[in-house]
Amino acid sequence: MAQKRVRILVVGTGGMAAHQVKQFQLDPRAEVVGGCDVDLARAKSFAAEHGIANAFGGLDDAISWGGFDAITNVTPDSAHYPTTMALIKANKPMMCEKPLAENFALADEMAKAVEKAGLVNMVNLSYRNVSAIETARKMVADGEIGEIRHLEASYRQSWLVGNHWGDWRTDPKWLWRLSENHGSKGVLGDVGIHILDFAAYAANMMPVSVQASLKTFHKADGDRIGDYMLDANDSAAMILSFPNRAMGVVHASRFMSGYGNVLKLDLFGDQGAIEIEHGSEWTTIRACTGADVHTQAWRKITADPVESNYRKFVTAVLSGVPSEPTFRRGADLQKVLDLCFSPQASAGVSV
Repeated sequence: MAQKRVRILVVGTGGMAAHQVKQFQLDPRAEVVGGCDVDLARAKSFAAEHGIANAFGGLDDAISWGGFDAITNVTPDSAHYPTTMALIKANKPMMCEKPLAENFALADEMAKAVEKAGLVNMVNLSYRNVSAIETARKMVADGEIGEIRHLEASYRQSWLVGNHWGDWRTDPKWLWRLSENHGSKGVLGDVGIHILDFAAYAANMMPVSVQASLKTFHKADGDRIGDYMLDANDSAAMILSFPNRAMGVVHASRFMSGYGNVLKLDLFGDQGAIEIEHGSEWTTIRACTGADVHTQAWRKITADPVESNYRKFVTAVLSGVPSEPTFRRGADLQKVLDLCFSPQASAGVSV
């Protein structure tokens, strides 16, 4: 008997949606059957470009049609909550892009709603697709570095320094990320959830307290370009405490010259250490364990391949068994990030 194919509806038809469609189309168990956008013309163009049979100019039309088994929500951040809450009523499994919502209260409501409905759900924390992070997590769980005492993680970008991604001063797709009035929460809101999950997932524990510092730097006359007030944070740093009293330093910046888009993670235990560096086209992982801690010798580690979030989502839909990372994970991470913006963050606050 032939295996059922999961029919997927894509909600939102921007650049990330195009990437997702390509990933789902690599899986013979999946079929992207519809594209939905508030702009019907854009939805039709997207569907034609990717060989998708159906296009819709609104959620109501897509839901009324109903010819899909699962949903991937690739709308802008501010639309995640209203679209997801509407889609939960359609009683279909769903994946949602990160961040799950603009704040913890909304993300928590989304997680509770999808849990109450008993639906398979995932938040697309895309760096879970990096095999080295799974390898590091297993090494930690197996006790290869002992008990973690300290971790350091960074998300490094430099598009405010170099022109490798174009001129941010003239391109709205970059300018809005620098302006709170245009919905940005700065570098912390943009990539903070990625580096926080990268660190906490590998360490296999979530922080119990956070102290944070956010900085916005002068970038233009009057700190403004046209309608864009340049007031969102450019650099962010978190000092985290974990249940076992380990300390973590997690930071992100758009001023890390020489780095286009690189994540770094160091896990230091009382019996060894693990180091990961991940760029757009490469990943390295190495460890200093056992007797090597006495000579500071490091060895390269081979990371076994892992299933992508997209394949895991299809598997979860077919089996009915949820797969990480779920909405609850997305909400828990958002809680930590929200606290970084609180007035008490500079002194430290419990999670």
